[in-house]
Amino acid sequence: MDGPPAQTNGLVRPHLVGTTIYKMTGSGNDFVMVDGRHTTPAEWSVDDIRAVCARGTGVGADGLVFVGPGSAPLGPDAVRMIYFNSDGSRAAMCGNAALCSTRLAVRLGLANPHHMTLETDAATYESCCTPDGERAEVHLAPVGTPAPVPGLAIAPGERKTVLGTVGVPHLVVLVGDVEGVDVVTRGRLLRSDPALGPAGANVNFVSATARATEWRMRTYERGVEDETGRRVRACRVGPGQAPDHVLDPERPEARDPGAQSLGGIV
Repeated sequence: MDGPPAQTNGLVRPHLVGTTIYKMTGSGNDFVMVDGRHTTPAEWSVDDIRAVCARGTGVGADGLVFVGPGSAPLGPDAVRMIYFNSDGSRAAMCGNAALCSTRLAVRLGLANPHHMTLETDAATYESCCTPDGERAEVHLAPVGTPAPVPGLAIAPGERKTVLGTVGVPHLVVLVGDVEGVDVVTRGRLLRSDPALGPAGANVNFVSATARATEWRMRTYERGVEDETGRRVRACRVGPGQAPDHVLDPERPEARDPGAQSLGGIV
């Protein structure tokens, strides 16, 4: 486990009082965002991060995100994103945090809204804001075909599991109906299964819908240690992220799969 979830009655330390924060939501995940020019990760302890992310006693968020200037060789429109889960652990990448970072970078005057280079611990991506300025886009690298996980035991009702990486690892679990899954209990067990290695993985439970190109999805997120993405209704993922022929050989005709989650449009 990366650590306990952010449930604490603690407070951030005095030197952080008065720090300007931005509260943002991206496709169902919510974040505390800060300007990396004015405060850095070195100033924040694990307890500080847990305190600010704690719901009920802090601001409440799935993670803390630092947004600041990127590396000089990448040009004037390079932006650096550093992401911490709500339990204080540092994560290489979060797609929804990347969307929020893109919008905040424009608001802070760090980059051109029409094209920027977004650096993360996982990789460097191209991103931009839409012409209306209300949304952001992040162009991820092609996603490799998910593969089975040797030694991972499945539970009754789970038809198949595959592991893929989209910045960070995701275990995709095919079930009959995601609404019948105890996402927190089962997700917690799977995310730390030894077969996934010491870092574990996010867990996406998916089930087919009546439409051949659509899936329903619910997610247990490591570092948050809870189900996430329950604030809005639907999301769509592009080809290759959860190919039908990999998850379900009975539906090989679909080549543009979409996933309906409770988390928003991506």
